[in-house]
Amino acid sequence: MSLKAYQSAQVATEDPRLTEYRLFGQVTGALLTAKESGAIGTPLVEAIDWNRRLWRTLAADCMDDRNTLTTDVRAKIISLSLWVSKYSRTVTREKAPLDPLIEINRTIMQGLQAS
Repeated sequence: MSLKAYQSAQVATEDPRLTEYRLFGQVTGALLTAKESGAIGTPLVEAIDWNRRLWRTLAADCMDDRNTLTTDVRAKIISLSLWVSKYSRTVTREKAPLDPLIEINRTIMQGLQAS
């Protein structure tokens, strides 16, 4: 079986929480790499943009009436998404630290892992 076929089968059968956990791990890893390497310019912007797109996607999903999370949890995720977007601009424009973005992602990963 080719790697591509294996990955397709894995995605088709993987628990959604595990998929979210894995994606948060990848995005957070990119943020950590950017932080540890002192990235500036394109590498930093790409890591931040990937994180922002992840959060934007989560917020869009939470706005969908078919989402089964409680209204309170959905509202909190949307609020976090807005904060991530705003803080991301502060990082790119004012060189604010990446730590808060990394910590939020890690906290979400802990919640996904505990479920």
